[in-house]
Amino acid sequence: MTQIIVGQNEGIESALRRFKRQVSKAGIFPDLKKNRHFETPVQKRKRKEIAMHKQRKRRFRT
Repeated sequence: MTQIIVGQNEGIESALRRFKRQVSKAGIFPDLKKNRHFETPVQKRKRKEIAMHKQRKRRFRT
């Protein structure tokens, strides 16, 4: 769970910006999108194949 503490002289805009940054670093948005709707087995397999391809590409790049 992501949590921020707002300082006394801190504006709501900057606190919201910090919160959004922490949420994106924690990887909560992709997880929410993944669980938002039903994924067919074909879509699941394709998503995993793409992820594996990206991982292999990243591994052999260096």
